Amino acid sequence: MEIDGCIGVALVDHTSGMALGTLGGGKELDLTVAAAGNTDVVRAKLRAMEMLNLSEKIEDILITLDTQYHMIRPLTSRQGKGLFLYVALRKDRANLAMARHQLRRIENDLDV
Repeated sequence: MEIDGCIGVALVDHTSGMALGTLGGGKELDLTVAAAGNTDVVRAKLRAMEMLNLSEKIEDILITLDTQYHMIRPLTSRQGKGLFLYVALRKDRANLAMARHQLRRIENDLDV
């Protein structure tokens, strides 16, 4: 929630679609529903990369809406394998470059 414009964050298991932890959200954004829905996004992208024989790792997936940014960052550590961070931001308050930088830092500091 330290990222400017943050509406909510979740740590999600993309094998089950379950949010392991959430912060923020509320009436404006149901993070458990968002976690399950964005699991499908991650799975689809991983399948597409496999079909294209791409061996690169996903840094993040960005979805832009009229008033929001939704960022998905798969964790790359061995302990975080199968997990991703999901962050929803207010477009009018967020700096996308800074948000990506801060999310990378949060991933590095995260102890799963």
